[in-house]
Amino acid sequence: MKYKGFILLAVMIVAAAALYMSPENKKFEEIAAVGSPAPHFELRDSNGKAWNLSELKGKAVLISFWATWCVTCKAEMPYKAQLSETLKGSPIVMFGILYRDDPANLPSYYSKNRVTFTTLIDEGNSLAKLYGITGVPESFLIDKEGILRERFVGPKEWGDEETMKAIQKWL
Repeated sequence: MKYKGFILLAVMIVAAAALYMSPENKKFEEIAAVGSPAPHFELRDSNGKAWNLSELKGKAVLISFWATWCVTCKAEMPYKAQLSETLKGSPIVMFGILYRDDPANLPSYYSKNRVTFTTLIDEGNSLAKLYGITGVPESFLIDKEGILRERFVGPKEWGDEETMKAIQKWL
């Protein structure tokens, strides 16, 4: 019984920790859902220019989370270039959002690969968290009113008929 005080103290510490970590004390961010307003962003591109989602109202926005280290992202780049060319003149803006990557890797990547969209830098991946990114590539289509309309998980052949219909539906 000489450890009775120690055991009581340990039980009290565990109980206090359990109360502190209870769900009422946690703040959970809502993850973007198709049909809901898209999470707002204000990010800088790889050249330092600021881009703000609310300033793009009236245009559809396609955002694609990607990384220079991502093999499937690299494989889908020609399809995105084709999509960019196909949609030229349409009311849509395409952005790539760098995910878990160092912006210092971009110049070398650009010199070896054709990238036809503006790359935004998501310091700390806070926007990726709001969009519930599970991996890359992952893309989202936001309509002219700022509503998230489509979610594309994984690599795509961006010029295929099904994808083009999904995009053109919201232009």
